[in-house]
Amino acid sequence: MNISFLDLEGEALLLYLDAKGIYASTGSACTSASLDPSHVILALGLPYEVAHGSLRFSLGRATTVVDIDMVLEVLPPLVQKLRSMSPVRVDKKYFEDDFPCQITARKV
Repeated sequence: MNISFLDLEGEALLLYLDAKGIYASTGSACTSASLDPSHVILALGLPYEVAHGSLRFSLGRATTVVDIDMVLEVLPPLVQKLRSMSPVRVDKKYFEDDFPCQITARKV
């Protein structure tokens, strides 16, 4: 699952998540050793800032509801913290015109 977070750097978010025991990547599986942003996000025509703020979470048979709940608890405050420090501000109107749908995660 790939999620793009506007107004922050994916690498910084990875460091904070890693400290909490949550593992993710900023690129595709075949380029996980690279610091380059996702070439797939760029190929979709999205700006570099969106690709640079994207994370890939891999889910598998060993992933539990507890694991997902932990990410949902830990991730929002980290995103808020990094956004408050970021000098980048992506124009969100770009997304309203081209991507009217918004997917949100919530606990069930």
